[in-house]
Amino acid sequence: MAAQELTPTSYIGHHLTNRTLSLGDGPFWTLHLDTLVTSVLLGIVAFGFLWWVVRGATPGVPNKRQAFVELLVEFVDDQVKGIFHGSRNFITPLALTVFVWVLLMNAMDFLPIDIMAWVYENLFRQHNWKGVPTADVNTTFALALSVWGLMVFYSVKVKGVGGWLHELFCTPFGVKPLWLAPLLLAFNLLFNLVEYVSKPLSHSLRLYGNMYAGEIIFMLLGLWAATGLAGTFFGAILGAGWAIFHILIVVLQAFIFMMLTIVYLSMAHESH
Repeated sequence: MAAQELTPTSYIGHHLTNRTLSLGDGPFWTLHLDTLVTSVLLGIVAFGFLWWVVRGATPGVPNKRQAFVELLVEFVDDQVKGIFHGSRNFITPLALTVFVWVLLMNAMDFLPIDIMAWVYENLFRQHNWKGVPTADVNTTFALALSVWGLMVFYSVKVKGVGGWLHELFCTPFGVKPLWLAPLLLAFNLLFNLVEYVSKPLSHSLRLYGNMYAGEIIFMLLGLWAATGLAGTFFGAILGAGWAIFHILIVVLQAFIFMMLTIVYLSMAHESH
């Protein structure tokens, strides 16, 4: 009985443990099923809804659903237009996908964790099921690496292999005077490698850190509410306040992730 006693550590650990599936030896071959399934379902729901609205769009006075989607698309396109100076045929849909998908994954943090844990365990027979995909660093890092890969692809496509390598080795310090060229080439390469490595790291860890911390704060307030009447009272008040503040975090982090995506792809189309 003592081993099964619920403690604050075990409570938090239970809610932060992923439902895993091992495909081989070592942690690299471990899938986080809860992250994958939740992310895919949210993507299907979000873009299924957008597809349904677009299929029923009319040129006349739009209904509420169509007006909402049109405002969303115009909002994202305006952000792209202010940063990216070129054809937006690919960048705007990508930015819209990133914003909507990340926003929905972040919004899973609003669902009561204890109620959702009961649903996962009793209805779906899943003991550990972490319901917020962006509180898993694998999700945010995979998204950031996808953007990073597109950034490298467009850098090579727009500038050519020679132009990309020239930018990699010859900027920002140049290669003159020639007697310093070997040293300048090394400094340029090191400088650009640091930039290339830091982009996916900062892109992913910013979103992950905010969502992971937000989830822990919700759990700590829930633990406080379990200490007694006073804890319940103050925990409820602070929990409501944090939930309202967390709405801003959820939307802001999705917006920042989208904006960084646009900025990185815009930089890939520009020459130093």
